[in-house]
Amino acid sequence: MRRIVHLSDIHFGRDRADLETPLLAAINAMAADLVVISGDFTQRARASQFRRARAFLDRIAAPTLCVPGNHDTPLDNLFVRLLTPWARYRRHIDKDLEPAHIDAEVAVIGVNTVNPYVWQRGRIARKTVRRVCDAFRAGHDGRFHVVALHHPLEHGPEETKSLTKGAGKALDRLGACGADIVLSGHLHTWRAEPFARKIGRDSFLQVQAGTGLSSRMRGEDNDFNLLILDGDRVEIHRHTAPEGHSAFELHTTARFRRTAEGWQAD
Repeated sequence: MRRIVHLSDIHFGRDRADLETPLLAAINAMAADLVVISGDFTQRARASQFRRARAFLDRIAAPTLCVPGNHDTPLDNLFVRLLTPWARYRRHIDKDLEPAHIDAEVAVIGVNTVNPYVWQRGRIARKTVRRVCDAFRAGHDGRFHVVALHHPLEHGPEETKSLTKGAGKALDRLGACGADIVLSGHLHTWRAEPFARKIGRDSFLQVQAGTGLSSRMRGEDNDFNLLILDGDRVEIHRHTAPEGHSAFELHTTARFRRTAEGWQAD
């Protein structure tokens, strides 16, 4: 069994400072094997915001795996964004933009979907998907295969933002090479369900976190996820801090089981 905390879109620089300590307390209480943060550590990629993000990470008890978001490249400094978009992120968060955590039970592969030359829309290249699939194939049968990235690979019908470039082909190939779960953020909305089925795609799960600390909540509460991976079952526990509350509490639990057709609601 593995316990993975997943949070996203912390946005230091436009954050709820009153929730930082309660969020850390809730995360550390989960006794997780790994904490995955799927991007947007900062609001404007300023050095002071990255320093706050680093201090936040240093207070997490479990190992962390981080990937960048589009807000982690400077929007208001075109020179830095075009020439050294990742310098501040590498200095304060992680030198590796696409880290991996692999053990006997789980393989979590980080993917950088940010295109520094296009502010919001993400991208996922064929060679990136090949790298992820190679990592999955290197493990033994029965291990959970998890992809961590910032931009979702599928949008709901109500979403107006542009879908990640290359998302459709990436989903087909990830399904074919045994992906179980894709962790993402970006939209500040929560989601836990199989990707939409289509011919040739095995059913695997998309799990989105909303925003852990941002004050820009888009009609939803601040939240994070706890994933419990155990044999042929996955539980996703969404913890939220409702408006007017300064603590996180369990809000929703989604359960799935692995079948011959892929992951299905249990």
